[in-house]
Amino acid sequence: MVRRLPLTAVVGAGLAGLAACGGGGGSVNSTPSGTSSATATPTATATPTPTATVSPGAIITPTPSASFQTAEYNRSTGPSQHGAITAWAAGASGQGVTIGIVDSGLDTTNPEFAGRISSASTDLAGSRGLNNPDSDHGTIVALVAAAARNGVGVMGMAFNATIAAMRVDTAGTCASSAGCSFNDNAIAQGITAAIAAGAKVINLSLGGSSPNANVANAIAAAAGAGVVVVVSAGNDASAQVDPFASGVRAAGNGNVIIAGSVGSTNVISSFSNRAGTEAPYYLTALGEQICCQYENGVIKTTVSGGTTYTTVYEGTSFSAPQIAGAVALLRQAFPNLTAAQAVSILLNTATDLGAAGQDTTYGRGGLDIAAAFNAQGATSLAGTATQVALGGTSAVMSPAMGDAAQGASVASVVLDAYGRAFGVNLANGLRGASLMPKLAPALVNRNRGFALGGGAVAMAFTVDATARDLALPWSGALRLSQEDAAAARVLAGRVIARVAPGLSMGFAMAQGADGIVASLQGQDRPAFMVAGNPLEDTGFFRSGETSLAIRRGLGQWGLTVMGQQGYGWTGAPWQALGASSQNESRDLVQRFGLVLDRRRGDVEASLGASWMSEQRGILGARFNPALGAHGADTVFVDAALGWRPYPDFHFGAAWRQGFTQVRGSGFIGAGSGLVSNGWVVDGSIANFFKFGDVLALRVSQPLRVERGGMNFYLPVAYDYDTGAVWGMRRLSLTPTGREVDAELAWQFPLKGGSAGLNLFWRGNPGHYAALPDDRGVSLGWKKGF
Repeated sequence: MVRRLPLTAVVGAGLAGLAACGGGGGSVNSTPSGTSSATATPTATATPTPTATVSPGAIITPTPSASFQTAEYNRSTGPSQHGAITAWAAGASGQGVTIGIVDSGLDTTNPEFAGRISSASTDLAGSRGLNNPDSDHGTIVALVAAAARNGVGVMGMAFNATIAAMRVDTAGTCASSAGCSFNDNAIAQGITAAIAAGAKVINLSLGGSSPNANVANAIAAAAGAGVVVVVSAGNDASAQVDPFASGVRAAGNGNVIIAGSVGSTNVISSFSNRAGTEAPYYLTALGEQICCQYENGVIKTTVSGGTTYTTVYEGTSFSAPQIAGAVALLRQAFPNLTAAQAVSILLNTATDLGAAGQDTTYGRGGLDIAAAFNAQGATSLAGTATQVALGGTSAVMSPAMGDAAQGASVASVVLDAYGRAFGVNLANGLRGASLMPKLAPALVNRNRGFALGGGAVAMAFTVDATARDLALPWSGALRLSQEDAAAARVLAGRVIARVAPGLSMGFAMAQGADGIVASLQGQDRPAFMVAGNPLEDTGFFRSGETSLAIRRGLGQWGLTVMGQQGYGWTGAPWQALGASSQNESRDLVQRFGLVLDRRRGDVEASLGASWMSEQRGILGARFNPALGAHGADTVFVDAALGWRPYPDFHFGAAWRQGFTQVRGSGFIGAGSGLVSNGWVVDGSIANFFKFGDVLALRVSQPLRVERGGMNFYLPVAYDYDTGAVWGMRRLSLTPTGREVDAELAWQFPLKGGSAGLNLFWRGNPGHYAALPDDRGVSLGWKKGF
């Protein structure tokens, strides 16, 4: 069987039909299966294509993507359209991969191939050598696939790949008017020689009638040797690919891609054969305006009328090496891939063109190297069966951690469905805690409180006076669970009883035990709307609390035993990113403790210690269960001091110190723990402006993680021969911001009710350093009922 390769025509200036050439573009149809044509066009500088984002990058040495956007890149046709920078920036260049090019020879003097021509390259149809003065078809194909990145001329898709050039054109035919011809037996020898040369991919920019048995057997041998074969679809504008292409595909056992041609706008080329019945194996790539013809090692130009022209090419012959170069990039970056897997990745990640899905014109679509270099299918931590969804939530921070998630890094390695290793930053899945406003909820709520009793028993309740929908947990000083609050209008309640002389107890719904302890101790605390008390702060949102405290008075001393149970909320971010119900966003929290208090004269003091157990949270944060975190234990040490030098004056200070130990297995390493603290200083003066008023000032810091974090034992590198390399990664949970609140509050009687004026300032709200300071003022009046 004889195949013909048309002569590549060079068009000089002044000929009719010259078309303008975009930078790095041009066309000469030089494929063997179609009619040749030529256009010469003025050179220009193309606008660089924005760098594609590598997410995540392959486990190879990365290079800044901007370094590839050079004049050489702009002159090259194909890399920008097909997203090659993504692979290059990840470190893939074709280094160590051999591309077999079975064609009309190669210009071995061209510097674009210097040092990268395989010693196995040979003339299999004679003893003429590789250089073919009568045809540059094989040279242009090799330039598209693997021209060097050397700052001159153009660069190919796999610019560091080795070229095994197998010249198989029949002697003397390229000089004829009909162009080069090829014998199937010589083509078969070329395929066999490329396999022997260690080619990972073989390019066949050839076409015509069905291949003979020798070619089919050689293709089958390539498949058996794990070689990908890329073959041109043909240039007859047919609804079906060339019989040669379909025959090669049939013999290739899933290792063959048929290359069709599109232009710069991804529209099928007028000359290109369509996918037809070979649509499942058909992939398009740029085959128009392919730069350029070389002369004496540089791009050849001609000048006419003061305009410089270059000779450029078109044809499915030049679509095929775009894809062959992409295969070389994949097989360098991911040496584990089989030939069939490499083919599958390129076909499955193609850009959908034409009719939705696979179609008879574009087949699987257009070559998309950027997509091919992204993880495909389910991803799991390397060396394990633990699935980690890229882009999913790995953890939701708590308010005590503030902006700790910003800029965090936990580098690890995952494998995709093809067993390819990708570097990931698991911290990209961290979500910051909900930043809840403090003043607005206090102003807009229309709740009413009332108290009754005295002497041995005192009760207090907060009641919802509206019909509003309680979609979120109540965040006031007294709280009920959402379920209870939805069923009844009592938002919170507290009962304090003197059981016996020196023995009192308190029970509360929707209030933490710290408030009951303060009541049992008889502490006098001014009321503030924004600046909180750290002794009532566990560093995260809570709801559904039930608490109990019992105090035994011993003269000027008192000992209180307290306990509480409720739920810790991980906040709205987790719900928005996958939690299917509110129950999935809250965890059981239990706390027990002892508080010793002492009152002597005008000074009161207390010292307490408590243990808090979280079912799944870690000081309110929630980590993906796949990582192995099983909750945490926290010990709080509290100290408070009050001084009343005069009846109307009171000054106080309090400090809470927390020590959190993470309970974990699996990937949680030793040394995972946190140290946190919060503090407050305040003072109040009664009857300052008028009888019955109280003027108070408070400065406080909500509970904040001061140091510590999580240690993860993770795969940190990957070797395709030996597997994952494990190491420790540290995630700091210390925020850069530090919230400090200052509030001035004045309460005074007015018109049978109580009025209040509050001025406040919050620096670094929520412990977020980047957030602007929060300032506000409120003026309110309420009347009891």
